[in-house]
Order: sequence, then structure tokens, then C-alpha cells
Amino acid sequence: MNPFTGIPRGQALENRLKEATLIVMLAVLYFVAGKLGLILAFVHPSSTAVWAPTGIALAALIMLGYRVWPGIWIGAFLVNATTAGSLLSSAGIATGNTIEALLGAYLVIRFARGRKCFESAQDTLKFALFAGLLGTTIAATCGVTALSAEGFARWADFKPIWLTWWLGDAAGAVIVTPLLILWGSNFRLRWNWSRLSEFVALVLGLGLVAEIVFCGLLFPSARSYPLEYLCIPFLLWVALRFGQREAAVATILLSGIATWGTMHRFGPFAIGKPNDSLLLLQAFMGIVGVMTMALAAMTAERRHTEEQARNLAITDPLTGLANYRKLLDVLDLEIKRFDRTARPFALLLLDLDGLKQINDAHGHLTGSRALCRLADILRVYCRSIDTAARYGGDEFALVIPEAGWVEAQQVALRIGERLAQDREEPTISASIGAAVYPRDGITIEKLLGAADAALYRMKRRAHEAMHLQEGGSSGRKQP
Repeated sequence: MNPFTGIPRGQALENRLKEATLIVMLAVLYFVAGKLGLILAFVHPSSTAVWAPTGIALAALIMLGYRVWPGIWIGAFLVNATTAGSLLSSAGIATGNTIEALLGAYLVIRFARGRKCFESAQDTLKFALFAGLLGTTIAATCGVTALSAEGFARWADFKPIWLTWWLGDAAGAVIVTPLLILWGSNFRLRWNWSRLSEFVALVLGLGLVAEIVFCGLLFPSARSYPLEYLCIPFLLWVALRFGQREAAVATILLSGIATWGTMHRFGPFAIGKPNDSLLLLQAFMGIVGVMTMALAAMTAERRHTEEQARNLAITDPLTGLANYRKLLDVLDLEIKRFDRTARPFALLLLDLDGLKQINDAHGHLTGSRALCRLADILRVYCRSIDTAARYGGDEFALVIPEAGWVEAQQVALRIGERLAQDREEPTISASIGAAVYPRDGITIEKLLGAADAALYRMKRRAHEAMHLQEGGSSGRKQP
């Protein structure tokens, strides 16, 4: 046991090994991505308009924490030490890249909710501002200054090198980081075949249009036409019909095809020098990527708000069960199901006994808690296909599909036993009435009326039994 941290030494060693592994993996990934990006370095061997490592570094710090920063420094140092410059200039560049990632991650975590920054349009734009525009100025400034001070770049070329460096880092941040954070946080897909087919069609359509626009598939010499806007409808499609994860995939797919085509002198941005073409393309992709992610976040927010509104419309706010409106809808669906399958269903009505006495003796908060206790029992101890609802006041309902009278009595007995086993004070009990469709009624009103009549017959019998017991007790006490 470590006397300072209170962590067992074996666990502490395991934690350090995991952290070291993460740092090494980050350094390797940064190095590989950096060397691939520098293939497209035209204005200077250490400055490129395509720089994915910035996005990798930001995603790593936001998701794994600041402790993995050495991986960024090591990866950046090795990239530059094996490219151009001296060990001193490489160390300066690596320091600038690390500070850039740390500052960008801090601003995103502090002001844009960290890894949840793509869940709202406002936080998405904050991410683009802090991580894409502001934080990236540090690496560009430190890197170009280190190269110029060591004599590996001319001070006269400071501006074009800095602009290329900054725009490459900014595009890497706003295009690569969303993909890594969104899919790293939630990799599961819950699509049916229809949803999957639509997304495959979207990807194929976007890929085909990107080939036409940026790779000269149909118009190899049409550089003066603004064909790049043909991609916008597909980005709107993915943002409005899917979500942020799919939008990130579409954006990076479009960016990859567009970069390849532009470097082969195709598309609307293949004008002038190769580096100028890449700068124009990255500016376009950065803006389009941010707007697509923001629109996807707005769509997700709207869907969430609509879902909340739907839930509020059919949910009892106190117990979380279905409300009276939802109960009627379920009963209507079960009646229609019977018309197709001829399978009956049962309805239980439950009345919490003595709620007024609980309120008078213990207060309304305890009374509300008693209602929630009964609701929890209905929720936990019933089947997933059953529907529990708050009928109104202290009354509840339970719809049991494909059940007859025997099954209804068994469920009522099970609920009564569970209430009797509840040791929370004050003790609670419930009167239960059952009705079966179509035996006890062929309409919702008649079925509810039959269950209600059965409920009050049970309450009356319980009341009479209590009076008989009290009478017998008082009779025995007389001399």
C-alpha cells in the first residue's frame, strides 16, 4: 500500500503501465499521421496544409486526460527530427504542438463540455473557435519561429509558412477530432436494415458526387465551375436524417476524396500552386465540416426535445409510469390486437389503501413516496410487455397482454405479496380489481367499469372483514 495515495502497489504499477502504454500508442499514432501529412508539405518540409495529428492530440487529451501529453510531445519531436531542422528546433516545435493541444483541450473542457461538445450547436461552435481557430495559432507561431531562429526557414517566408501551418492544424482539429471523440465515446450501432441501407446509399451517393466534383469523373477540366456545392445536399442529408457520428464520417470521407483529387490537379480548388490549392480546399472543408456538425447537433437537440415532449405527454410526472392518456392508447391497441389474434388480455385496477391517513399522519411527501413505492413494484415485478399506468389520484392500472382470468389473479397475488414484504415505513397495501377482455367488456369504458366494480367489491369485503374483526375484539373485552 502506498502511504501517500492509499493505492495498493500492484494496482499503482498496473496503472502506470496502462498510462505508459497509452502514451506510447499516442506517440506512434501521432508520428505515423504526421509523416503522412508531411508528404503534402510544399511551402516548407515541416509545414503542411493537411495535419491530422492535431485532431488526434485533441481527442486524446479530451477523452483520456491531460496525463497523456508526453505522447504528443514525443510524436511531434520524432516527426520533425526525422524531417528537417535540428534537435533544438524539433524540441521547440514539439513543445508548441503540445501546448496547442493542452490549451485547446482545456478550453473545450472548460467552456464547451469536453467530450460532450458535439451534443449541441453552441458547444460545437465553441469547439471550432477554441480548438480550431485560437489554440492552433500556438503551434504555428512556435513552430515557424523555431525554424526561422535556427536558420531552417527564412524570416521572409514566415507568413506563408505560418498560414499553411495554422490552417492545416485548424482543419485537422475540426475534421478529425469529432470523428474520434464521437465514435470513441459510443461505437455501438442500433440500426435496422432500412436505416443501414439509407446510410449506405448516402455514403455511395456522396462518394460518387465527390468523385465527379474533385476527381474529374465526368468533367476533368471543369475547374471554373462551383461544383463543390453539389456535395452540400448530401451533408444536409446526413445532418438531418442521422446524427453527429454519421456527419463526422461523411465529412472526413469527403475531405479525403477532395484532398486526393486536388493533389492530382482535379476539381475547383486545383488552381495555382499545390499548396495554394490545399489551403483553399482546407478552408472550404473546415467551414463545411463545422456547419455540418452544428446542424447535426441542432437536429439531435430537436429530436431530444420532441422525445421529451412526447414522454411528458404520456408519462405521469410523479411516478414515471404511463398516464391516463397512454393507458387508453394501450387498451385501444390491445383491443385491435384481439381482433387480429383472438387472444384476450387482462386489466388490473389498483387502489392504494389509506392514502389520506398516510398524508394526515406523515405528511404529503410520505404520501407521494407511498405512491412511488407502489409504482416501483408495478414497474419492477411485471413483464416487459405489460403496461403499468397511474389511473388517477391513488389508483393505478396494469394492462397484461395475452392473459386470462387465471393469469390476472396470479399477477394480483404476486403484487399483494410483494407489498406485504415491503419493510419501508409506513406499510402500504392495495386493493385490486381485475377484468378480462372480452369476457367483462368489449369496449374500453365497459372494461374499466368492470375492473373498477371488482376493485370496490374487494375494498368492501376488506372493510366488512375489518369491522367484524373489530367487533369480535371489542366483544371479547366486555366482562
